[in-house]
Amino acid sequence: MRRVIAERMTESKATVPHFYLTVDCEIDELLKVRSEINKRIETARISVNDIVIRACALALREVPAANVSWAGEGSMTRHGTVDISVAVAIPGGLVTPIVRNADARGLVEIAAEMKALAARAREGKLTPEEYQGGSFSISNLGMYGVKSFDAVINPPQACILAVGAGEPRPVVRDGAIVPATVMSCTLSVDHRVVDGAIGAELLGAIKRNIEYPPAMLA
Repeated sequence: MRRVIAERMTESKATVPHFYLTVDCEIDELLKVRSEINKRIETARISVNDIVIRACALALREVPAANVSWAGEGSMTRHGTVDISVAVAIPGGLVTPIVRNADARGLVEIAAEMKALAARAREGKLTPEEYQGGSFSISNLGMYGVKSFDAVINPPQACILAVGAGEPRPVVRDGAIVPATVMSCTLSVDHRVVDGAIGAELLGAIKRNIEYPPAMLA
């Protein structure tokens, strides 16, 4: 596993022209909505990461120009579905199980799917169809207290979102400094297929979804 990871990450950093975009997201409303949903639904516990998955999926549906992959020889693939790969740490490395058609799934369904995929990943029981492919990746190190980081693109995908920890920070609203829970997100982008403006549009859509999760409940 380490050999495969080493080969893929070396290939990515050596051949993919990365650039990085970072935003800070206020997540107090997200935490409130998550708490209310978890009080009312006993079948699944929704995590912050589940909400981020849906936020990214809906953003990719809104900005389809970013839902692409490098296909080699000067060409690219435009994906007709939004399939989100999510990094899961396992003994000896990591795997990226995929939530297929994530833009068409609600939060409860995403939470249940991720729980099942993560469990099979840690047991070494994922099938190739469950971790091969995908059109976008998410890597979340917030649970380890990491404030922000730059993730390495998972080729042939064009983008990966690195999610940091939510933490209390001062923010300015209407000219006054007030406390808020803020989470930093960094988008790593393959400049061969996604330009800066498209990457910024995608990250802006992700930020809007994260900061106003009621819009994702429809």
